[in-house]
Amino acid sequence: MKTFIIALKLFLVLTVITGVIYPLVVTMFAQMIFPSKANGSLVVRDNRIIGSELIGQQFDSAIYFTPRPSAVSYNPLPSGGSNYPVNSKKLVEQVCLRKAQFISMNHLDSNVIVPAEMLFASGSGLDPHISPESALMQVDRIAKARNFNPNQKQQLLQCVNDFTEAPQFLILGDKRVNVFLLNLATDNIR
Repeated sequence: MKTFIIALKLFLVLTVITGVIYPLVVTMFAQMIFPSKANGSLVVRDNRIIGSELIGQQFDSAIYFTPRPSAVSYNPLPSGGSNYPVNSKKLVEQVCLRKAQFISMNHLDSNVIVPAEMLFASGSGLDPHISPESALMQVDRIAKARNFNPNQKQQLLQCVNDFTEAPQFLILGDKRVNVFLLNLATDNIR
């Protein structure tokens, strides 16, 4: 019985330390040092939350950059991929359809190599990033859909360049562009 009481006391002490004190301290430091990131990197426009820098959104209009496909329609609650194996007939069909749609939508040559992120959904289905190459392939379509003059098209190209992020810690991953932030900046081109 003595061992049980010691184990119960230890359980309660560790529960308070790891379940209450530690999370409160970590939250407090995060709020002090990185408040925007600690609160989900929310984007506010006109006093309304319109999204998060961390979660991709669907943009179907020709006037916006197209994000990478999502197996969960960008819904963060059941985030995940399709989990089709590489030899799946359904996956092959999806990739061929996505390639044809991307080429057609952007009026590209049928022999162009479409970047992989425009063909395959991410593992979470929420990735907000595409490669700079994917963004540049869409510039002509967006400039035409928005009736941009050459100066505005140059501003659009500059936006792609300005929103291109380096690999994380300069070594992890590839250069990338946040489609959500890029589309918000595109709306500001006058």
